Amino acid sequence: MNFDMSISENIKTFKKQLPESVTLVAVSKTKPVADIQEAYDTGHRDFGENKVQEMETKWEKLPKDIRWHMIGHVQRNKVKYMAPFVHLIHAIDSPRLLKEINKQAKKAERVIHGLLQIKIAEEDSKFGLSIEDAEALLASEAYQNYEHVKIIGLMGMATFTEDMEQVRREFQQLKTVYDRLKDSNNFNTLSMGMSGDYEIALQKDTTMVRVGSAIFGERNYS
Repeated sequence: MNFDMSISENIKTFKKQLPESVTLVAVSKTKPVADIQEAYDTGHRDFGENKVQEMETKWEKLPKDIRWHMIGHVQRNKVKYMAPFVHLIHAIDSPRLLKEINKQAKKAERVIHGLLQIKIAEEDSKFGLSIEDAEALLASEAYQNYEHVKIIGLMGMATFTEDMEQVRREFQQLKTVYDRLKDSNNFNTLSMGMSGDYEIALQKDTTMVRVGSAIFGERNYS
């Protein structure tokens, strides 16, 4: 990706690269409203944030047909702020969080879609459910009785490493689990792949990639 190109040109270039079956989530965390508007003006509608309050602020200022994806770790006490508008929560990693999403979605009189985050990386810093815990959660009576939250797939983040064979193995592991659970749970979304490894994720049949710096340029966290 050519970082000298504009945001709109980067978006268009990415769209040409991706199969039609793959959703591009433009990760706009830390980026100003003007940058998101530029991407929006190309016709793009899926944007990802990792902080609930930042996402809420941007939601208030930007067009209401944007599909907001919460891609970061979610604290239960923040769910209520995004419940009225969030399109998809990528990182559901505990039964307690799932319960809270159902509770807040009920208050907002809507059904919120989510993905179970599976821990496929070797790093301790990554959140996520074990495969066994994810299967138990899906089969639980509590989840079966929730009417306002629906799990539509899985999400995973590979180890941050230059060893692309390891990334390939981890994505393959997630794909295998997804294929096993897909039919019995009516899954349609496998979210894996970011700016540095999305090409490998595409080889493993991801249906959604989360790309930030390759669209918006490097982030300034200062």
